[in-house]
Amino acid sequence: MKLFSYESRFSQWMLRISYACCLNVLWFICSLPIVTIGASTAALYYVSLKIVRGEEGRVFSSFFHSFRENFRQATVIWLILLAAGAFLGFDGYIAAHLRASSSGGAAVFWTIVLALIIGAAVVYTIILLYIFPLVGNVSNTTPSMFKNAFLIGTHYLFATILVFAVHFAMFFAVVRIFTPLIIFGEGLCAMLSAWLLDNILRAVSYDPDADEKAGSE
Repeated sequence: MKLFSYESRFSQWMLRISYACCLNVLWFICSLPIVTIGASTAALYYVSLKIVRGEEGRVFSSFFHSFRENFRQATVIWLILLAAGAFLGFDGYIAAHLRASSSGGAAVFWTIVLALIIGAAVVYTIILLYIFPLVGNVSNTTPSMFKNAFLIGTHYLFATILVFAVHFAMFFAVVRIFTPLIIFGEGLCAMLSAWLLDNILRAVSYDPDADEKAGSE
């Protein structure tokens, strides 16, 4: 029964899926106050990347270690993103409504405004997909986190599209196909995204000075 042995690929994938389920529950509980969503998401990606790299150790303690470690920065970033998202959503709603009820030059104007808002929403989405994996795994200032999230997301555009597709597919599956899949929810999305982003995050967190010091020792 090699298929079901602990070392088999099947068993390892099943173990990771069970981790994803546990992480999803942890993420959901720790996100309930709403303001803690940032810290909870950073911790989720911190552990997910460790699991993908085979360094999981103690999943629960690792999650809460990252949650505490990144709480302040992740919360500030989340509140900024929450405000920006609300602003874009409100502006998009108003612009779409005014465009629909206008004609002639006014309709053209509101179409341009709506296009600009959609462009800003794309930038917002790219930052949202990358910033919490960065917070959970790379030390940097908050402005640099925003800048790097956008630059990495646009540079590795194919990976960005795949990560977005993972989240969209999970949302669609939960809402339209099989609601109980929500038990995996963000936990499975983070695990799959971590697998897609592992090499990218290794590259952006690479410290040549650390290697030089290790070599000299």
